[in-house]
Amino acid sequence: MAEGGNLVSVDFEVFGKVQGVFFRRYTQKKAKELHIVGWVMNTHRGTVLGQLQGSTEAVKSMKHWLSKKGSRQSKIDKAEFRDERTIDSTTYKSFTIKR
Repeated sequence: MAEGGNLVSVDFEVFGKVQGVFFRRYTQKKAKELHIVGWVMNTHRGTVLGQLQGSTEAVKSMKHWLSKKGSRQSKIDKAEFRDERTIDSTTYKSFTIKR
């Protein structure tokens, strides 16, 4: 993906009804629309965990989407974002669903 400029990386965890509602697939689709790379996966705790890497604006949009929208059938209680930092280049080539 991109290098230099205003790239950020942030880890996220989404709580609520976010498993069994195509949340990971919708997250992947939205990330690709925003040109964000990273990954998403279900946890044993019933949450969805992942990492976003992209432009500051794209990551800001994705954080809003993860906090307020999600997939059509999901019910988001809260989204937590951790370890947000500026990066020189992205670690990932695409946005993947980990199993």
